[in-house]
Amino acid sequence: IFIIKIYSSIMLVKGVYMKVTIKDVAKAANVATSTVSRVLSNNEKISDETKARVFEAIKKLNYKPNAIARSLANKKRHMLGVVLPNEAQDLISNHFFIEAMKGMSLYAQSMNYFITYAFSKDEDDESNYVEELCNSSLVDGICLLRAKEKDKTIEFLKEKEFPFVVIGRPEDTAETLWVDNDNFKASYDLNERIIKKGLKNIVFVGGRVQWNVTKDRYNGYKMAHEVNCVSFDENYVLIDEDCCENTGYRLISEFLKSGKKFDAVFTTDDLLAIGVLKKLNEEKIKNITVTGFNNIPLASYQNPPLASMDINAQELGYRATKLLIDSLEGIKNPNKHFIVNCDFIERESFY
Repeated sequence: IFIIKIYSSIMLVKGVYMKVTIKDVAKAANVATSTVSRVLSNNEKISDETKARVFEAIKKLNYKPNAIARSLANKKRHMLGVVLPNEAQDLISNHFFIEAMKGMSLYAQSMNYFITYAFSKDEDDESNYVEELCNSSLVDGICLLRAKEKDKTIEFLKEKEFPFVVIGRPEDTAETLWVDNDNFKASYDLNERIIKKGLKNIVFVGGRVQWNVTKDRYNGYKMAHEVNCVSFDENYVLIDEDCCENTGYRLISEFLKSGKKFDAVFTTDDLLAIGVLKKLNEEKIKNITVTGFNNIPLASYQNPPLASMDINAQELGYRATKLLIDSLEGIKNPNKHFIVNCDFIERESFY
């Protein structure tokens, strides 16, 4: 678990650095320390004249209040909890999580919020973490980095009426704060692009079958076939519960044994695509179009370099945190969700 950002204040007295305290501010403003605390918590009972004196003293002494102490005083922690799924522990290959966390930190920092991160092993572990965070009163809100059908964690947070946001499309899109790409459209557009190259036998390789993002990308793949009058065959759909390089390698290996003709492989994640490319290279199978999703740094180093749909993960994290913090701060926002655009990055595996 990481907690980001520490405040401190110092003043120079006869060449010696000393920490500025709330007592120093109270003395300079000629008020009680409790009055300074009330001013910092924006108590309406304090007169404007007293507030002005206190703020003048704060500015003069360059005093920065201790964030934790202030949160205890006004019952607001300025802390968000982020629960990362198990696969995020391999941050080198799962670059999505690094970028999403970076976006979260950027907006949180701009609003003077802290972020604490925790990894979960599975759904039950995630639910336990979330329940502990809610009951501990340590965080003001929670950010989840995935959504799936019959999501126990989301249901718990809704029943608890605890503020949260989801990166991913939840089942209840009306009453939940969420941020996502239009994964159906991105998948449809990419498959239509493949079909317009004259390729009709497209293998679908997907992971995390229970995640809504996989379902959306599968539906986009299927719809592109229907709209473009291409025969759809369920035997070309390969989906597994896991989503890693080994999964892509294993699924395409099993498909190759069928002897079915194919000229393209559409995957729902770059890690799956990397596994597919590895197997095709081993078998010396050429002229197969392979595409991925997420545009991780490893994509450009594959043989051939992997074409991928960039989902702009940093913006996903930024927008999710913005929705949540704006809601916590009472900032009016007519929308409860935000759609982040995708960008297709063409590389040699597409040609």
